[in-house]
Amino acid sequence: MTFGATEAGIPLQNGIHDPVKDDDDVSQAEAEQAVRNLLRWIGEDPRREGLADTPKRVVRAFAEWFSGYNGVPGDILSKNFGEVNGYRDMVLLRGIRLESYCEHHLAPIIGTAHIAYLPNEKVVGISKLARLVDLYSKRLQIQERLTAQIANSLNDELKPRGVAVMICAEHQCMSTRGVRKHGVDTITSEFIGEFETDKCLQSRFWHSVED
Repeated sequence: MTFGATEAGIPLQNGIHDPVKDDDDVSQAEAEQAVRNLLRWIGEDPRREGLADTPKRVVRAFAEWFSGYNGVPGDILSKNFGEVNGYRDMVLLRGIRLESYCEHHLAPIIGTAHIAYLPNEKVVGISKLARLVDLYSKRLQIQERLTAQIANSLNDELKPRGVAVMICAEHQCMSTRGVRKHGVDTITSEFIGEFETDKCLQSRFWHSVED
């Protein structure tokens, strides 16, 4: 995996961007050296036994934590089904585990995503919705953008009658540094189509995810 993603990106609807690669990609050796520099900066010796392989481990971990830069939402949602016997009610996935990283401090964002949509003519496999959450959460993020990206991608690809996304997460940039307030959840939501215009439907979504 090579890094060098930028937020310039390819514009999607509603001002959401997908990152693209720079011409100036960083090699694995350069990334490992950057980790050694950070270790020296905090006062450690990267040559000592316990840290000798840490740069390689950190780079491998980054490749896993930020694997979302290598994915495309359309590839995940392209496999869908039209044989639903006219089903048009809400499809809801509740309690999708979410792990991301704050773009301001590289600190973890740990929480839960809830996704609902109203099928128009087709539905998608439920595991694909969880994969969509992973695709966007495994990037440097702010929670507001993450919420919008998930909702807009689902809306763009499936063309449903409505989409609802809610994320509840704790930001460790707030709990482990700065004000150090533990147990504080940030809640964000995005409603599209009938979920935005029909307040009864919106209320039903809220009650479903809060039960």
